[in-house]
Amino acid sequence: MPHALKTSMARDAFQREINYLRISLTDRCNLRCAYCMPLDEAHCAPEPDLLTAPEIELVVRAAVGVGFRKVRLTGGEPTLRPDLVEIVRRIALVPGVRDTALTTNGILLPRLAPALADAGLRRVNVHLDTLDDARLRGLMRWGRLEAIWAGIEAAERAGLLPIKLNAVVTRGFNDEDVIGLARLTLERPWHVRFIELMPFGAGECGRLARDRFVSTVETRALITAALGPLDRQPQDDPSDEARVFRLAGSLGTVGFISPVSEPYCGTCNRMRLTADGKFHLCLLNDDELDVRQAIRNGGGLRAVERILLAAVAHKPWGHHLPNGPSTVLREMHHLGG
Repeated sequence: MPHALKTSMARDAFQREINYLRISLTDRCNLRCAYCMPLDEAHCAPEPDLLTAPEIELVVRAAVGVGFRKVRLTGGEPTLRPDLVEIVRRIALVPGVRDTALTTNGILLPRLAPALADAGLRRVNVHLDTLDDARLRGLMRWGRLEAIWAGIEAAERAGLLPIKLNAVVTRGFNDEDVIGLARLTLERPWHVRFIELMPFGAGECGRLARDRFVSTVETRALITAALGPLDRQPQDDPSDEARVFRLAGSLGTVGFISPVSEPYCGTCNRMRLTADGKFHLCLLNDDELDVRQAIRNGGGLRAVERILLAAVAHKPWGHHLPNGPSTVLREMHHLGG
């Protein structure tokens, strides 16, 4: 059997099957969301430190070789990578990759979506915190609703389905706007997901995330009070972090991702690769293993496999939120969610 088609599974010390690789392509972004990236003095990796398209393909081949099957491309904003279409094509051609997805703010999708679909991208998650343009500018800074909406429609036309919208709920910015976002599912077959704030780093973004936290319980109460009961849907994939519901008569679904109030560590199946070539073992911890150095020192497929398996073996369990420390060394834009 060819190496890339092995049926082995990578399991951590807690016997969780780790089969989902989230790859940050860049820590740069064309927005400055208040809870993610400071307006000034955002630290970003020098361009030579970013993994190249062939290096990313090598990591994906190694990941498939030890049992990974899903890949998601994140940022920062991944559409800022000029070689994004090439990266997608390389990944999609790796035997054993069953799903290739992208998380984006959507702004550049009108010109990229057709090429990405042709290259093998299957679906997108688009970040949209509110349907109110003025509040969007206050929270997603530099963003415009019209531009993001055009990206969503471009993805839909290109067949990058199902469309998923991700909204980070932030008190005093968009907590009341969850109703309008949830209402979209009544007329569109979209999946709208509401995400609890997670504090990253010791700077202004981390402080805002701690101060402006809104629990899923509050968000659900606002939606049900305005739009009616939410019917819990069966969870086909137990590792899916979203708890999915449906409003009566809706075409789409409403999901809640609750890492702080309802941690899902027991079903976590994810490993993250940072744009500068580190396996980040857990979103809410600082532990990392360097793979870029091994690759650039001449390490090939087997070397990458060994580092990845070590990362899986040392993947931690749990976090100390909301009161204890979380990831301190990196901001959210370094990790990609």
